[in-house]
Amino acid sequence: MTKNAIKVNGNPEIVDNTVRKYAEKRADHLFKYLPRHAKRTATAEVKLDQVNHEHGNKYEAEIILNLPNKKITAKDSTGNMMAAIDIVEAKIMAQLRAYKASVQPFLGKHKLISRLKHNPEKEL
Repeated sequence: MTKNAIKVNGNPEIVDNTVRKYAEKRADHLFKYLPRHAKRTATAEVKLDQVNHEHGNKYEAEIILNLPNKKITAKDSTGNMMAAIDIVEAKIMAQLRAYKASVQPFLGKHKLISRLKHNPEKEL
């Protein structure tokens, strides 16, 4: 099994080893949902930052997933770094579902081609 290309960037003061491992684990989890053709060349970049707002400090997480012919990004900020990473992962997952439906025709909304293809009673 090959190691996925994941890069974690951020201020060393806020991105310690625990946060880095957690971000890599969450980004690596996204690769499981990619189509086969995209797994070979896909790369992920995780950007972590601390943002000072008037209501207090917040942590901002952004994941950029570079796929063939497409770049998927999601960004969010919360009071906890781990929670921000989880929210961004959920946003990327939703975008990956749409990407897979557009790239693979049998994964459309009603899976019509898949039903016709695997139904032994009907022959075209």
